Amino acid sequence: QVQLVESGGGLVQPGGSLRLSCAASGSIFRVNAMGWYRQAPGKQRELVATITSGGSTNYADSVKGRLTISRDYTKNTVYLQMNSLKPEDTAVYYCNAGVFITVGLREHVYWGQGTQVTVSS
Repeated sequence: QVQLVESGGGLVQPGGSLRLSCAASGSIFRVNAMGWYRQAPGKQRELVATITSGGSTNYADSVKGRLTISRDYTKNTVYLQMNSLKPEDTAVYYCNAGVFITVGLREHVYWGQGTQVTVSS
């Protein structure tokens, strides 16, 4: 199967920066779209950003201009560069990937374990 392992979360002051990473590994034939989602306490999980296999990106309105998604195709890794962070960015961040697995070339969607981002003074 496929595993997505996240790293880079932590505590940062308002206006600070963090970079999240998420690496996919396992029985991978091809990684298709990848993305980042977040869930704050008491709130519904929301889309942060996505990036297609062709490099097209999409962002939530709340993060445009501050957060940037990118990927390393050779490492099956997606990144989220977070700048000018605000307290409302505090959430558990989850990476996501659509993957064609090698067994039967079937497509599945996988999620990372989540990493906590806390923006506070």
